[in-house]
Amino acid sequence: MGLTRQYLRYEPAALFGLVASARARLAFVALRGERGRYVAVPACEHVFVWDTRKGEKVLILKGLKQQVSCLCPSPDGLHLAVGYEDGAIRVFNLLSGESTITFNGHRAAVTALQYDHLGGRLVSGSKDTEVIVWDVINESGLYRLRGHKDVITQVLFLKEKNLLVTCAKDTLVKWWDLDTQHCFKTLVGHRAEVWGMALLSKEKRLITGSGDSELRVWDLTYIQEVKDPDEPESKKSKGSSSPGAEENTEEDETLELDEHPEERIVKCSKVGSIVREGRDRVVTLGTDRMGKFLACHGTDAVLEVFSVLSEEEIQKKLEKKMKKARKKAKQNSEEDPEKSVELSLQEEIQRVTNVKASSKIKSFDLILSPKGELKMVLLLQNNVIELYNLDLSAQVPQAVRVSRITIGGHRSDVRTLAFSSDNIAILSAAAESVKIWNRSTLQCIRTMECEYALCSLFVPGDRQVIIGTKTGKLQLYDLASGSLIETLDAHDGAVWSIALSPDQHGFVTGGADKCVKFWEFELVKDESSVQKRLSMKHLRILQLDEDVLCVRYSPNQKLLAVSLLDCTVKVFYVDTLKFFLSLYGHKLPVLCMDICYDGTLIATGSADRNVKIWGLDFGDCHRSLFAHDDSVMYLQFVPKSHLFFTAGKDSKIKQWDADKFEHIQTLEGHHQEVWCLALSPNGDYVVSASHDKSLRLWERTREPLILEEEREMQREAEYEESVAKEEQPVVPGETQGETGLAGKKTIETIKAAEKIMEAIELYREEMAKLKEHNAICKAAGKEVPFPVNPILRAYGNITPSAYVLEVFKKVKSSELEESLLVLPFSYVPDLLRLFNEYIQLGSDVELLCRALLFLLKIHFGQITGNQMLVTVIENLKKTTISRVSEARDVLGFNMAGLQFLKREIEAKDEVTFFADATERFEEKKRKRKKKEKMVLAVL
Repeated sequence: MGLTRQYLRYEPAALFGLVASARARLAFVALRGERGRYVAVPACEHVFVWDTRKGEKVLILKGLKQQVSCLCPSPDGLHLAVGYEDGAIRVFNLLSGESTITFNGHRAAVTALQYDHLGGRLVSGSKDTEVIVWDVINESGLYRLRGHKDVITQVLFLKEKNLLVTCAKDTLVKWWDLDTQHCFKTLVGHRAEVWGMALLSKEKRLITGSGDSELRVWDLTYIQEVKDPDEPESKKSKGSSSPGAEENTEEDETLELDEHPEERIVKCSKVGSIVREGRDRVVTLGTDRMGKFLACHGTDAVLEVFSVLSEEEIQKKLEKKMKKARKKAKQNSEEDPEKSVELSLQEEIQRVTNVKASSKIKSFDLILSPKGELKMVLLLQNNVIELYNLDLSAQVPQAVRVSRITIGGHRSDVRTLAFSSDNIAILSAAAESVKIWNRSTLQCIRTMECEYALCSLFVPGDRQVIIGTKTGKLQLYDLASGSLIETLDAHDGAVWSIALSPDQHGFVTGGADKCVKFWEFELVKDESSVQKRLSMKHLRILQLDEDVLCVRYSPNQKLLAVSLLDCTVKVFYVDTLKFFLSLYGHKLPVLCMDICYDGTLIATGSADRNVKIWGLDFGDCHRSLFAHDDSVMYLQFVPKSHLFFTAGKDSKIKQWDADKFEHIQTLEGHHQEVWCLALSPNGDYVVSASHDKSLRLWERTREPLILEEEREMQREAEYEESVAKEEQPVVPGETQGETGLAGKKTIETIKAAEKIMEAIELYREEMAKLKEHNAICKAAGKEVPFPVNPILRAYGNITPSAYVLEVFKKVKSSELEESLLVLPFSYVPDLLRLFNEYIQLGSDVELLCRALLFLLKIHFGQITGNQMLVTVIENLKKTTISRVSEARDVLGFNMAGLQFLKREIEAKDEVTFFADATERFEEKKRKRKKKEKMVLAVL
């Protein structure tokens, strides 16, 4: 076999230039014991945690490949649940920054996440229209709820009852009873998509935001689930509703989906609407943790903040109104004014203020600080995070901007990149600013305001940079002072391309005014100082028939290649500007091109998605390559080689060999169109910029890349992707109803099932060998040494049955059911016998019972029809019941012991043990003191 050519692999080194992605909501997180200071934001596939006080990034929760689509912090503040575009959910520990749990159940992007008030369960909604409830403690899925017909937009747990509320783009709000796992009520009072909702007033009121300027308000009345015949009628209603809600039956805009009306749990009646100032749809609707403040925003830059009155405040207002009414009634000699006195909805939910942000708001979060200030953090469309404080004690509360995180990135897409000659500095320029970054630290060291930048270069010496703009200007900046030295009107249209001459004495520009202009550097005397400064001098002009899109010098500076809007590339002699070659063949304009270091090849990338490689001696096309699934936006050769990189609108960066015409490597990381890239002069680094606002740095490693292995890995990745898209396995006896299994078939579940199968095969082989060995020993009449399997020896000479248990325990809790679902039935009898053995020993009873019950459920017909398994099932019945009751007794004893210890400590120190109990204890204390004061006042 001949020696194959070796390439070196480029690996992702860093992501920078991004403050936050606008695809998911941001959230306040508790870190280092502080609330209201740290904010978790989505950043492409990662989650950044920013310190809003210092404007620093304090933690990065690293994702894999998919973009973050949803965030939700846990109630205890120690964990953060993150939903991704592929439907996966990962739970991160905020102390260590590590991912502790992964859930796979959705087939599309996760759009809504919510913890219950204890943090033990997590509910997720997705673009696949399904809702899944997950058990965070057991790290497994509980069940899947189906019923919505469009993307789920919000999910909410109720604290007091085991209920769930979901809303979606199908205009419906659904109520689910989690005990019976069915939808018992559907609200149909919306005419457009329901974009958000919130529960207020101790969950007695629901507010929904839709596609119009109204926030609809619903009163909730909780009805007992089962009627007690001995109970009086007056006690049947739990909770309360607003005055007049009981009589207002015709306004009850609900659709009952129950067959038995007596099983109704919640009654919803619409009480009115709050009119927003924004005329467009609600984008985000939310409350603070206590439910005292409600805020919402549309597609504009205004956040509307409302205050929700508590029951005590409502009572006080009613009393005041009552006094006034009685006074008025006395004067007018009217009777019984109480009936006419009630608070309007606008009085119960009052507008506090409007917060005007500097750009369009994408999401927000609220937190009420202990000082009584309302903190609001806003994620804006233009890569900015803003923090506002609202002083509630003021007569007219006004929001004050406290901090703004901007330095970490540009406000708009980066359109041009350049590397300094020493490989250390990176230039990035966008519509409003030029930034210089240190490659090793990824810190922004200079920010300079500019016009809309389209092309750029470092002046030799790396002390100045030149920017070509959309308005046709050339702007020269000094990096030491960060100031604009000179602006020249170079072209009448946009300056599309700029190229430094190989002798470094000047440069050439091409513009939309059909001109190519040649410039040279010169030193001119500055009027303000004694020293001379750098300037640009126009030498000559080449007039063409079409707009110039790209210009490149050959390395010997004899030829100049010019890409035109007529889909051709014209090559001219630099000295005489005479025409030399025309390279035609592209169906759409050539957007980018480059000439290799020895001047023999030119590669052109076009909007027709192809890259063509030409010889520069005769202009012959060596090969046309289908490079990307969309326009090729940038192309550059690796210095001192015939390898080149291309960037496309399909969000991929690819490396090619121009001699062998082979695709070497694909750099995947960006989630949207890649606009430009730049290679460092030594070829060790590639930096790229995308429409997802991120800049990515790729580093050349010493690891050789073998093409055959790369193709094999690509095929494996395609197979794994196809497995996830396959039909999900059917559970026998289960119809496609409202509920289903939470998990989904993935490559991990298939691998887990294969490992269980391999372990059982090994167990069977070892048992057969043991039987054979015993027969030999009996025949020989003496003990013969038994050869130990190397796998069992690696596990510390354990028995084959113990090995099966070890393998079984290593299956992730969230993947257990799906792994057992793809396990063939031929392995089930052996598993059941082993389960009987394990449960008798009392090891991992909870895990084994869970697996046993699931296997019985899915293989019920085959197990009951198998005569050989009757005794096994009988034995399992006895051992399981006894072991489970033992485990339950131990748990009950431990719980009672903990309760006793808690009471002892509280009695001794007069303090409560748990945080939730502390609040209740304080509330009782306050009420007691209030009572005592009132008694004293009466006395």
